[in-house]
Formats: sequence, C-alpha cells, structure tokens
Amino acid sequence: MSRPNVIVFFTDQQRHDTTGVHGNPMDITPNFDRLAQAGTHLFNSFTCQPLCGPARAAVQTGMYSTQTGVFRNEICLPDNLDTLAKIFGRNNYKTAYIGKWHLAGVDPVPKAKRGGYQEWLAANHLEFVSDAYDAVLFDDDNKPQKLPGYRVDALTDAAIRFCDRHQKDPFLLFVSFLEPHHQNNTDNYPPPDGYAEKMAAKLWTPPDLVALQGTSSWHLGGYYGMVKRLDEAFGRLVDALKSMGMLDNTIIMFTSDHACHFKTRNAEYKRSCHESAVRVPTMITGPGFMGGGQVRALFSTVDIAPTLIDAAGLEVPKAMTGCSILPVVRDARAHWRQDVFFQISETETGRALRSHKWKYGVTSDYDSDAPRSEIYQECYLYDLEADPYEMVNLIGMSAFRGVCDDLKARLLAWIAWVEEGHQPEIVNSALRDQRQYRLKATDLARHFASDSTLGMHPGK
Repeated sequence: MSRPNVIVFFTDQQRHDTTGVHGNPMDITPNFDRLAQAGTHLFNSFTCQPLCGPARAAVQTGMYSTQTGVFRNEICLPDNLDTLAKIFGRNNYKTAYIGKWHLAGVDPVPKAKRGGYQEWLAANHLEFVSDAYDAVLFDDDNKPQKLPGYRVDALTDAAIRFCDRHQKDPFLLFVSFLEPHHQNNTDNYPPPDGYAEKMAAKLWTPPDLVALQGTSSWHLGGYYGMVKRLDEAFGRLVDALKSMGMLDNTIIMFTSDHACHFKTRNAEYKRSCHESAVRVPTMITGPGFMGGGQVRALFSTVDIAPTLIDAAGLEVPKAMTGCSILPVVRDARAHWRQDVFFQISETETGRALRSHKWKYGVTSDYDSDAPRSEIYQECYLYDLEADPYEMVNLIGMSAFRGVCDDLKARLLAWIAWVEEGHQPEIVNSALRDQRQYRLKATDLARHFASDSTLGMHPGK
C-alpha cells in the first residue's frame, strides 16, 4: 500500500458532549459516532490551552504555548519551528490548508506566515472576513474568493475538490472550520436556516449549563445546529473519499481546538480550564486506527502532530513535546502519562492538571506580556469521578489537603519540564467551612436527581 493520505477535520469551540458517543441523546453526530466506533475514539481528549491561537500553534508543532511563544491570541507562529506541513512536505507530501488559521495576525496571510503549507485557501480571522452565508477566503495569491453555500459546506466542497485533484499524490490536508464558534460581530451561533428550530424541538442541555445557564438558553439551539451541519459535512467528505477509492488509505482525524462553557465560568466562552472549555471530541480512522476502539488514555493537543507523523511512517522530531498515541492504540498496556497539563494566559495566567480522577488548578493576575507567573494561588479542586461537570469546588477543604499537596507537586513537575525549569510558588488555599460543601453537594444532588435526562510524572 502506498503512503497514507492524512486529513485533519478541525472544528472550533466544540464540546465533547455534543457527540452521541459522549452521551448526547439528540443524535446530531451520527457520522462522528459511527466512525469513532469503527476506528479509534480518543475518549479523554483535551486542548492544552483553551484559546484559538495557542491551541492551533500546539496542533501544528506538538509543543505547548510557552514553548512556541504563542501564549495568547495575535502572536504569530515563529518561522523557525517545525510544523506538520514542513515535516510532511519534506517527505514529498502535497500539503494544503483550508479555513481558519489564526496564527499570522493579519489578513490576507503572507506566504511566509502559512506554516509551510503549499496550497492555501484560508483566512487568518475567518470570523471577521466571512459570515455563515458569506464564505470569503484568500487563495494562494492572496486574492479573495467567495465560495457558494453555507460556510461549512463551502469549505467541505473545497476539501473534496483538493482530494479529487490529488488522487495520485500522498497529501496532508488540514480543513479548519469556524463552526461551531460564535460569529463575533453578532455574538451569535448561526446554523443553517431552519436548523435552530429543529434542535429546539429536541434540545438537551448538559448538567453544567442546566445549573449555571450562562448564554446557553438562547445559544444552544444554534450551536447544536452548527454541530449537526459539521457532522453532515464530515460524512460527505468521507463519502467522497470512498467514491474516489481513497478511503482505505486515508487517515482522518476529527478534533477541535477547545470547547465552550457559554459564559458560565467567566465573561465569555473559553479561557478556562474547566472540562466545558478544555474537553473536545476526537476520533481517528484509517490505516493503523481501524478497530482501535475506545482509548481512555489522556490525550492532549500536543499529541496530534506526533500521532499523525508517526501514523504516516515518518520520523517524529525530538523537539516535539507531545507523544504519538499509536502505541496505546495497538496495545492498551503501553506506557502513557497519567495526567495532562493545561496553560492559560488570557483573562488570567493559570495552570492546571487533570488526572483520571482529579482536576487541580491555580491562577494569578493576567499580564499580556508575560507567558507565566512567579506566584500562583490555588483556585479549584474537582473530584471528576463524583462530579464530572465540576459543580462542587473542593479547594480549601481540610480533608483534601493531602490530595492537593500531591497534585501540586505533580503540577510543579509539569511546569518545570515544559517551561524550561521554571519553579514558581503555589500558595495554598485558605481553609473553608466544610458545611458550605455539604450544602452545595446536597443541593446539586437534589437538582440533578429531578432531571431524568441527566500518576506518573510528565515526560515521554
């Protein structure tokens, strides 16, 4: 068999629980669900930085934001870093990028700021130069091109045309949608006409949004409508590959840059290390991933590039911090990390660690010029087994001081490893009245009962 093609189907701001395989009962992602079950479903998949630019830099480089230098939005991806496109290009792959880039700071994106992609139909700020039914992107020569159809369909059509042109060439194709991200100029989630009404008729609201609401009561129908159209487009792309005889030799990853908490954790939609902002849907199908099943290993954005490079049979650069998940797909007993590390550097400068059971986070004041802080304050601890939607913050409860001390040590080890030996201080949370926790836990248990819908140190 010839070298496999690689396609990344990349959504923006999509929660993991929009999918059926993560418990959403609305049946709006049948293609994702079917292919996740036939291929490999990365059940515990997380962004390393819940913000567009830093997350996208991590996807392209396999490195954390403090390593790429892209620690907040509007910082350009450095030219000297190895990227997916450069690595595949050096190995005689055709490479192409379609959609939202967000790593150049300007539109149209100069050729030198395209991360090494050879073919280009994209915009740095797709949310500013286009709208749901006004899909405008820039071509190789930076000429604006208005594509027909709803924006999701327009980008998918362009992706299918690229695949058709390159049936005989091994290729890397990165298709980056804006959906289901909000349309910035209207602060709304515009689905295809009629889809919001269809979603409203069977609307399911995740427990955190039931309790905290935010903007979900008026945004969730449109958001789900956008997710549904993305899934339809995903199925259409897969069908096109099958019709061209390319499906069996094409690795396809579906994932997202971060999720969406609908203004429940801060004043906007992301920039929080809660599950609602960092946990994303991820699946892979194609050579090496068929029949992989549900993989429970903790997968991070920084693992995307190494995984795809490894799966194509290429050498993963030693500079990449992330790891290929392929050994775990082949054998669930393979060595893997026991926690994942998060950085955040807009609205706050924070760090967090998530194991299979615990989420532990620290914070400090935000400085737009500083990618890290010298002093952090403990701000939350969640027991994810008992409280998967992170509704009861256990920080400051004396019974969990030992847990926090262990997690603090693990978090500091991550910081030192990723941030070149940095050794910040983490200030313990003050002790709080345990009766507060009993009251919250009792109230939440009563609330959800009434709703029937409802390790190792870092390193390779």
